[in-house]
Amino acid sequence: MAKAIAGMALGAAAFTSCCLASLPVRAGTCAETPIMARGEEARYVWLAKIKARALWRRKVRSISQLGPDYANWARAQNTEERCLSGGAGTVCIFTGTPCRP
Repeated sequence: MAKAIAGMALGAAAFTSCCLASLPVRAGTCAETPIMARGEEARYVWLAKIKARALWRRKVRSISQLGPDYANWARAQNTEERCLSGGAGTVCIFTGTPCRP
């Protein structure tokens, strides 16, 4: 049973990499450098991520060459979400290159 599930997962991964790689990508305009934002500490990981993403968006909007058109985390390139948990809570650091459509 485990071999069958592993085989199906491998087949799905091969299909995904094969077919999604061939989809056309709409070229947008991206900033030259990535933006890093360290959110405030939060009790829950999901909340720490929301805080870091909001700070990243605020930073991007505040840069005069970028502004709100670039402030969508879903369009950012080369993104990295790191969260560090400790006794006092979780802090997330989001880094990504802002892009606009």
